[in-house]
Amino acid sequence: MTTFAGLKLGETSLAGVGKFVGALCFGWALVFIYYTKSELLTSNMMIVSIGAYHRGTSLAQAGRLLGLCYLGNFIGGLLMALMLRGSSLVDGAVLAQVDAAVEHKLAYITSGPGGWLDLLVRAVLCNFMINLAMLLVYNGQIKDDLTKSLVMIMSVFIFAFLGFEHSVANTVLFTVVGLEHGLDLLAAAGNVVIALIGNYLGGGLLIGFYYAYVNDDRAFRAAHPEV
Repeated sequence: MTTFAGLKLGETSLAGVGKFVGALCFGWALVFIYYTKSELLTSNMMIVSIGAYHRGTSLAQAGRLLGLCYLGNFIGGLLMALMLRGSSLVDGAVLAQVDAAVEHKLAYITSGPGGWLDLLVRAVLCNFMINLAMLLVYNGQIKDDLTKSLVMIMSVFIFAFLGFEHSVANTVLFTVVGLEHGLDLLAAAGNVVIALIGNYLGGGLLIGFYYAYVNDDRAFRAAHPEV
């Protein structure tokens, strides 16, 4: 994105093209997670909610799984931040752009209740998109790997391009900047907490619980055993 921000077509900046390309590349992250059988907090929000609805897991088990998953995602982000700290990859124009992104995210908290609500809605929509894709991938309706990959890529592309808020991505971004030159820890923590709540509402409730409920045919089968 930094490269495109410095390019122009006539008098027109190509920063928008960089945003498009960056969001498209970011979409592959979910594909890598799925096919390497790795664990991402936000997609697990849907899984534990479905499990809780069908009473296949307790709330304590669900909370423990999500807590450990967030801890693992944080440790992975911390290791990446430490490697970046020892390199020149986050420097100059790149660091300026990262700082601008962090400043924008912290402004949701420092601007007051209006910013908090904005952040919450963006977090809800973020995980709604992620878990809408994962619902299609996990429910067996899509058979081939190419279509599964396209569904995951486009869902992440939409949330990244539109500026929705992902709790784990924000955690990693804050960690990178915090190690570089520090940041407002209270505002960063507030951002992550609201993003976590919104992500759960979008992925856990609107996708996990809702689709577990509307696809639950146990009552129908009990009433119509001949079917």
